[in-house]
Amino acid sequence: MLLSEGQMSDYKGARLVVDALPPAKHLLADRGYDADWFREALKDKGIEPCIPPKKSRKIQLGYDKALYKQRHKVENMFGKLKDWRRIATRYDRCAHTFFSAICITAIVIFHLG
Repeated sequence: MLLSEGQMSDYKGARLVVDALPPAKHLLADRGYDADWFREALKDKGIEPCIPPKKSRKIQLGYDKALYKQRHKVENMFGKLKDWRRIATRYDRCAHTFFSAICITAIVIFHLG
């Protein structure tokens, strides 16, 4: 996981984590990650990208729409994290303290079901 500044674009964040990605069959991401270099980096690692193309692309690329529908599970998880006031408002100044709060919250959510 990467904790980045609030204003960092998905595009820049992807560049920071692409080398650390674990082995996987697919990577689900939203349009913010649609970049040729990112798609190529994923394919070099043996990961099939499932990323809808940006609307401004001249040549629209295909993606597995049925698989992409599973991305809602990730969005639901972020929604549950944001239900916790400490996470949603980020009271912690230090990144490591805030990241720890996210990890603890995720564990509690996982165990509560």
